[in-house]
Amino acid sequence: MRHARRRLVRRVTRLAAVGGLLLGGTMVTRAVASEPPDASAVPRTYAASAAGTGSDLVSRLGTSRTAGSWLGADGKPVVAVTDEEAAAEVRKAGAEAKMVDRSMDELKSATSTLRSAPRVTGTAWVMDYRSNQVVVRGDSTVSATDWSRMTQVAEDIGGFVRMERTEGTFTARLNGALPLLSTAGRCSAGFNVTDGQRDFILTAGHCGPNGSVWFADNRGSQQIGETVQQNFPGGDFSLVEYTGGDAGSGADVVSIGDGKGVRITGAADPAVGQRVFRSGSTSGLRDGEVTALNATVNYPEGTVTGLIETNVCAEPGDSGGPMFSEGVALGVTSGGSGDCNAGGTTFFQPVTKALAALNVKLLVAAQNGSGQGASPAPSASATQSAISPGDASPGSSASVNGTDASTLLSRLADPKNVGPGLLVVAGSLVALVATRFIRAEQDRKRYRRYYSATWG
Repeated sequence: MRHARRRLVRRVTRLAAVGGLLLGGTMVTRAVASEPPDASAVPRTYAASAAGTGSDLVSRLGTSRTAGSWLGADGKPVVAVTDEEAAAEVRKAGAEAKMVDRSMDELKSATSTLRSAPRVTGTAWVMDYRSNQVVVRGDSTVSATDWSRMTQVAEDIGGFVRMERTEGTFTARLNGALPLLSTAGRCSAGFNVTDGQRDFILTAGHCGPNGSVWFADNRGSQQIGETVQQNFPGGDFSLVEYTGGDAGSGADVVSIGDGKGVRITGAADPAVGQRVFRSGSTSGLRDGEVTALNATVNYPEGTVTGLIETNVCAEPGDSGGPMFSEGVALGVTSGGSGDCNAGGTTFFQPVTKALAALNVKLLVAAQNGSGQGASPAPSASATQSAISPGDASPGSSASVNGTDASTLLSRLADPKNVGPGLLVVAGSLVALVATRFIRAEQDRKRYRRYYSATWG
């Protein structure tokens, strides 16, 4: 009876193993047939996206007929236009048209007048596309006399210049995804870039002058590199050349804290209304919305123009850190007001302008799809995904050191990949081998017993 049960168990096990082989083979076949291309094989550019549609329309129609574009709550581009013919062209292209009174030329003329007025530290101004106004902001350091003088300049320009007071002070956030430390202060690593021969860290220009030596620790024993090119004020970006000239593995990943990172796939200009993410060593990963472009900020150290204005919070120590969305590099942290308790305004140096001025390219995931190393990628003029701003995410996850074991495990567990099928096949083979081994061992034992009984 016992032998009959054993035979039954072995037969059931063999049948299950054979069934597993057939099932696993079918799973592998279907996964291979339907598996999409490796997303890391080619850097994403989102070239035909919603944000691109808005900026393209503005460029095509001209600054005398338009006054900027932004993303609506549904992710659809909205273009400010000054005449019905332009509105019809915008609608024909699939975007929403909003009639406004003032063109981009008029808004630019207003900001030019503000720029030519006597400089007042602690002030900033932007073109607010959605309200079709120029907004002038003054922080707590601006005296009543200076504010009154700025108000008079605004009134002379016209009623479309809005004056606002803001709490805190507009300061460069000196002191990061990963921290950079030197005698000049503490900043953050932004994005890794290359000129084709050497690799660099793109960070904020106010972090330190040429010749600043940067370390990964406060004891000065782990040297990272040296600042070789700085632009500040005017712009706010600089290059830190890696010691040895090589960024190493994981160059396409930016840290978001807790050993986690986001893989960067390209560079772009953001759209007003877009949800963005910023990482810094002081306040970690934070998110918010782009509120304006081409902002001018009068820091105590000097005036910086062409910045991205956001309502993402930041604090001292976050300078130079990366801003991104959906894995696309957008900017590096420049400065702002407020903090992450009360909130505030943060300005960013656009990545695309810095790359063009420095003649370098962003390092992104290797194009062979191996996931190892990084390769240069050209910047894109508009690379935003056509999704609702509220649904945007930082991008695909990766470990900071470039070894993404969690991604590997998730791919093996994903029923869309070959991993589950291979696991079923492997388990079935192990079961077959085990039952065969057990049967052979039992046959050997029976033979020994028979031999002993026969020959004594």
